[in-house]
Amino acid sequence: MDFNKYKQLLFNNIKKQAKDWFETGTKKNILNEDVYRFVHSIKGTAGTLQLNELYEIAANLLDELNQGDKVWKIYEVRDFLYPILQYSYEYENFEDTEVVNNEEEGNVETQEKPVIHLIDDDTSMLILLKDVLEKQGWTVIANKDPIEATNQYFDTSPDCLIIDLEMPEKNGFEILKDIHEHNEKKFIPKIIISANHGREQRIAAFKIGADDFIAKPIDIEEFIVRVTRHIQRKQLFDKSVLIDELTQVYNRKFLHDIYQRQLEITMDRNSAFTVAMLDIDYFKKVNDTYGHAAGDRVLYHFAQFLIRNISPADTVFRYGGEEFVILFPNSTIEEVKIKLEGILAKYQKIEFNEREQTFTMAFSAGIYTIMEDEPHLETVLEKADQALYKAKNNGRARIEIGNELPKIKSNNKLYVSIIDDEIIIRTILTKIFNTVTSGFEQLDIAVFEDGSKFFESKRHEIDGSHFIVLDGVMPVMDGIEVLQKLKALKLQEKFLILMLTSRKNKNDIERALSLGANDYLTKPFNITELHTRIQHLLQGIE
Repeated sequence: MDFNKYKQLLFNNIKKQAKDWFETGTKKNILNEDVYRFVHSIKGTAGTLQLNELYEIAANLLDELNQGDKVWKIYEVRDFLYPILQYSYEYENFEDTEVVNNEEEGNVETQEKPVIHLIDDDTSMLILLKDVLEKQGWTVIANKDPIEATNQYFDTSPDCLIIDLEMPEKNGFEILKDIHEHNEKKFIPKIIISANHGREQRIAAFKIGADDFIAKPIDIEEFIVRVTRHIQRKQLFDKSVLIDELTQVYNRKFLHDIYQRQLEITMDRNSAFTVAMLDIDYFKKVNDTYGHAAGDRVLYHFAQFLIRNISPADTVFRYGGEEFVILFPNSTIEEVKIKLEGILAKYQKIEFNEREQTFTMAFSAGIYTIMEDEPHLETVLEKADQALYKAKNNGRARIEIGNELPKIKSNNKLYVSIIDDEIIIRTILTKIFNTVTSGFEQLDIAVFEDGSKFFESKRHEIDGSHFIVLDGVMPVMDGIEVLQKLKALKLQEKFLILMLTSRKNKNDIERALSLGANDYLTKPFNITELHTRIQHLLQGIE
């Protein structure tokens, strides 16, 4: 029997209920029995329609629901039902996509993949290379403006840099020289591409710091092979020089360089930067009771657990023994404390099995935030270590702070506007923005079904920093029309804009970029890729 018609009806009902609960504004609270009834209905229908993954998701959610008279806040229901909404989007756009719902597989938001920074003022070439690189599963940050691109390079710290040689204002040699002078201690492959590929240009490029020179017109197959080899070299280099052999996270040798770079960004933007020192509680007992091999397994598991539960912008280092350091850029002490308390609660629930015995573990942490001064790494680590010592003395399995709570800046707010006619995409984007790391004390998130509703709200007139995620094709007023109006009002420079587009026409994407869009992502998109792209763009907002 063909279930397609009934599957579509189920997904339409999910969207209808989501819009009614999350966006109509008619309800401020939702009864527990209504949530239970909705999830129970999805479970029964999904099972009948042989949507096995959706059936399992609904069944797991039902197990979490307690009977009673609980009254849910809107945001609580949205977060609780997020796995259903994510599955709905993935199934409709990537039919037969398997939804990962396994802690050991890691959170989809935190899975790392190579980041390539592409700089070319030729929009046609930019779009072509971005598309072929993204088809390899890589994240591509693309820039037309060479000056903006140089600043973003330091923000994103990519795994490979590709620069066109001939550009106005600042050519590829000048960009390469700036980057090499300020970043020579860190190995990042740099590739020059150019239609002018004479011997003199090639020698000059290699002298300045290029690792490769690719002539235009580009042979795409050869181009992909060469970029792949450079990324593999970068990964091998990182692993041999910067990675702790046992835990597979960064070692302390690399800590100083990353700290100094993040400190410079923090000072430039007057944002918060928090350092945490973690120590596994009673780790010696594991070695004494189960042997050092078991202790090594606990250390490896702990390091990988941390990676899965922090954001892509955060960095984990093994400092020594069972001590780890995490750098949290653009994060206040309150945010990091809450985040680490959640990670601790999750870690304490994990059961380890050694020699037919089961045990659990915990950790203690000390955190310190840099706000206005520029302390040396040793000073910061000492402050964090003192807070860690306090956590140990106060009973372990807790987080302590090493400085007074910073005063909240009342004007440090980012206005996020999500403009898309799909309720599920609006909900997914809202969830992503609620989980990313930013340098703002508050994200003011608003959603709109089309461009006209955005302008009717007068949101574009608010003074402050703005981030717009904009659908390219919408009824009433689509993304191109929104960009045109912002340009006519001379406001496009006020906004950082990510365009979501299903348009395959090169000219439409070219037009969006020329009208002020900072980046674009083609629908249907991978949710992990969307999360990563937003996180990287946020790093460039001051």
